[in-house]
Amino acid sequence: MAATGSLPLTQYPTYSKPPTSQKPHKKPLFSLPKQTFPLIFSFPFHRSLNYPTKPPRFLPLCDSLQDNIVQNIENPKNFLLPNAHSRQILSPETAPRIFIQDPPWISALFWKGLYKMTNQTVKIEHKEIEKRKYNLLRRRQVKEETEAWEKMVEEYRELEREMCEKKLAPNLPYVKGLFLGWFEPLREAIAKEQKVQKGKSKKLRAAYAPHIELLPADKLAVIVMHKMMGLVMGAEEDGYVQVVQAAVHIGVAIEQEVRIHSFLEKTKNYQRKQIVDEVQGVSKEKEILRKRVNSLIRRRRLTEVQKLVKNEEIKPWGRDAQAKLGSRLLELLTETAYVQPPIDQSGDSPPDVRPAFRHKFKTISRGPGQKIKKRYGVIECDPLIRSGLDKSAKHMMIPYVPMLVPPKKWKGYDKGGYLFLPSYVMRTHGSRKQQEALKGVNVKNMRKVFEALDTLGSTKWRVNNKVLAVVESIWASGGNIAGLVDRNDIPIPEKPYSEDSTEIQEWKWSVRKANKVNRERHSQRCDTELKLSVTSLTFPCVSICALLDGFYFDASPVCACLLICFPSGFVSFCPMHSKKLVLKQVARKMENEEGFYYPHNLDFRGRAYPMHPHLNHLSSDLCRGVLEFAEGRPLGRSGLHWLKIHLANLYSGGVEKLSHDGRLAFVDNHLDEIFDSAENPINGNRWWLTAEDPFQCLAACMNLSEALKSTSPHSTISYLPIHQDGSCNGLQHYAALGRDDLEAAAVNLVAGEKPADVYSEIAVRVHNIMKRDSNKDPATNPNALLAKLLIDQVDRKLVKQTVMTSVYGVTFVGAREQIKRRLEEKGHITDDRLLFSAACYTAKVTLAALGELFQAARNIMGWLGDCAKVISSENQPVRWTTPLGLPVVQPYYKSERHLIRTTLQVLALQREGNSVEVRKQRTAFPPNFVHSLDGSHMMMTAVACRDAGLYFAGVHDSFWTHACDVEKMNQILREKFVELYSMPVLENLLESFETSYPSLVFPPLPERGNFDLLEVLKSPYFFN
Repeated sequence: MAATGSLPLTQYPTYSKPPTSQKPHKKPLFSLPKQTFPLIFSFPFHRSLNYPTKPPRFLPLCDSLQDNIVQNIENPKNFLLPNAHSRQILSPETAPRIFIQDPPWISALFWKGLYKMTNQTVKIEHKEIEKRKYNLLRRRQVKEETEAWEKMVEEYRELEREMCEKKLAPNLPYVKGLFLGWFEPLREAIAKEQKVQKGKSKKLRAAYAPHIELLPADKLAVIVMHKMMGLVMGAEEDGYVQVVQAAVHIGVAIEQEVRIHSFLEKTKNYQRKQIVDEVQGVSKEKEILRKRVNSLIRRRRLTEVQKLVKNEEIKPWGRDAQAKLGSRLLELLTETAYVQPPIDQSGDSPPDVRPAFRHKFKTISRGPGQKIKKRYGVIECDPLIRSGLDKSAKHMMIPYVPMLVPPKKWKGYDKGGYLFLPSYVMRTHGSRKQQEALKGVNVKNMRKVFEALDTLGSTKWRVNNKVLAVVESIWASGGNIAGLVDRNDIPIPEKPYSEDSTEIQEWKWSVRKANKVNRERHSQRCDTELKLSVTSLTFPCVSICALLDGFYFDASPVCACLLICFPSGFVSFCPMHSKKLVLKQVARKMENEEGFYYPHNLDFRGRAYPMHPHLNHLSSDLCRGVLEFAEGRPLGRSGLHWLKIHLANLYSGGVEKLSHDGRLAFVDNHLDEIFDSAENPINGNRWWLTAEDPFQCLAACMNLSEALKSTSPHSTISYLPIHQDGSCNGLQHYAALGRDDLEAAAVNLVAGEKPADVYSEIAVRVHNIMKRDSNKDPATNPNALLAKLLIDQVDRKLVKQTVMTSVYGVTFVGAREQIKRRLEEKGHITDDRLLFSAACYTAKVTLAALGELFQAARNIMGWLGDCAKVISSENQPVRWTTPLGLPVVQPYYKSERHLIRTTLQVLALQREGNSVEVRKQRTAFPPNFVHSLDGSHMMMTAVACRDAGLYFAGVHDSFWTHACDVEKMNQILREKFVELYSMPVLENLLESFETSYPSLVFPPLPERGNFDLLEVLKSPYFFN
């Protein structure tokens, strides 16, 4: 058959007749990455007038094995299958070639359909991959939440075995070495106690006996060691912890582990059909329950399993039981844990073996600065233990670490957050009234609150490894820059040889001050180590000691700095050799983790917080600097604009109070310093260290430098969270409540050419008052001398913290301490007594200046306080419902002492009484109410940002998102602020009070102004 086209016949693939028994081909035509194919091609098949007598049969294309398949599809001239894969389209009698000229639209439809099919296949495969990855991460998360203590037990057992086999101490970090020496003696003591209690009759058994048997002895030993050392590291005083605090802390941890252990054991028993019932035989209901659980386990529906097994959970122990068990385990620890200093090189003196912990009684003041002192039982640790803790804090067990998978969605008071660890939607701190209010509220009324917490928890984070490397380098060099604490203590002054009483008194003051500074440094060093440990580990999924397998050193007495006490003798070890090795091993193990999540819950006022306490975005500049979003987005034009403004805000020093154009100009004028900071942060000019938030500034420098040096700055992917902060946000909420025009303008609710600075305004007023006082006669006005001394030291920074916290109920004492710290930083006043007097005077003047400027806010604060006084005078706590439906109950009750006898001592437990603290209820209500409103604003914004497809993180009055989305978030947060205060907030509050307490008379609402809330929508510096 002759072809009428110009192309040769051999250029088209041919196909043979398929076998009749062959099944349809079910695989997709192609498996390709997502790609946009041009749809302009048309195949010029040519028609023949002679049709075959029988229609041809077609087979789908077989899966291609060609590497250049994408190129072939893009170029139809190359769309040829190799001869080995070719088949012909033949009729049964003959095999003529058929050519049909299709119109162009058929070719376009073919390619469009092919693209859709390919894209759908790729999407399905991507979903399957993501599902498998999620399931893997979820299994790891479940394992870590439920098996953390078992891993620790196995660690110590394995290390003990290797130590005995090799006759050498494993080269462990300091605290791990201590634990290894204490583990076996403590385990044996606990096991013996369990056996003794089990052998006694029910009447003779100790009160803690039913609880000490619920966990294996080795797991109890590990929990006691870790919890006790954690308390010692966080202790404010020098090396001791109150017995009541330690006992309850240990008891709570054990009860929590018992619940997890009990649930897992029950689940295993259900799965193996080995349920033991005390009643003879198993009821029909039990049999049905067993089958139901087995079915759910097979389908991996752990949530439903949890609900079924939860019905048989043990009841809460209560503080008494926790304290009694904790006291007995503490007693066993003091009896079995020993330490020994390095061996004397002369070998003449006997080994100095001494207890690691001692139980004693100590007279302690009830609070800082209070003269009333009481005698408390304490556990005091040996100085040898405390000396090395700040260098190995990272090896402690950290509860509630960030999660590998998104948290469970909140659905109730204790339903949400972590998969297995106990999680509660609110931190009630034992307030019965608050717990009852939360449990009694309809879940539908809390829907918006739950949605907001889920939104905050679903934000995926990761560690900024570039910034972390700089932090580690500075920390390894001794710290003391960029806000990091000095890793060295200040020397203690030597006692003077003089017997002059004044000189001796000054020496005592200096010693006391040096010890105080060293205690603070020790605590800060431990905190920094814990933060860095989370950045290195990210999750508790890697056992640190497991990474040390095979690494041992001959610990000779020359390098030994501590002797570990084992039952069979003493083995020396040096912790200094291992630190770098452990960090490298852990960093290598964790560098490929994609990200993590922070489950959030609320404080009683309705403010959201991450449940993980150490490394989170609510913490210090260090934490914020090493955290970034796990998902990046292109900067775009607006994103580059906001990244520059963000960098200027972080640099601070007055730059953040310039207009947006002024901030952009500042960044453009310092590009050389920014590039140098990004490329050489340690050995360069280190301009970033002059910023108020140095590590966050460094992260911004790196991101901006990368963008500006790229060929397409607007296409640069940015992972950096960009902050939009409220301008003295507490006063902004008061201004919206009071509708006062002057106050609204002072806190940027009204548009202006540049941001209004309320702190500078207060500083000017304070300066003017001091200027008047300095002109007065010192003989009649003692403040005249103080005014002259302070007049040149008044600036924005001096008053900022006091102004910021004034709306949150800061007292005169609190203001005095805040200002005292700022004056100490300035260093102009060195005499302690004069410094105290100057702080008192400045605090008094600052609070007076505040009262002059924010009179409407003061009126509302007074009205709130008066309402609280009326309610609390009837022995009722102040309670209200936030605009999002969250019930709030102020937890201020007079505590009652409850004495319990333990094996260690008589403990006085404090528990919530029945009488409210009238004064606390009154003074705390205004700031608590405003906190509940700013929490509502943040949660409303979070949900709206989620609905708009934005990443969102919130820190009370600071909202974060990607640079490219800042403008959209700015619009949303303003709209939500207007929406919040378009509600009759104060009217609703008064109505709820009158409904709840119909017999009480409340003061009328304060007068308010006529400020138009819609002005907020046009204010560029409302949040900026």
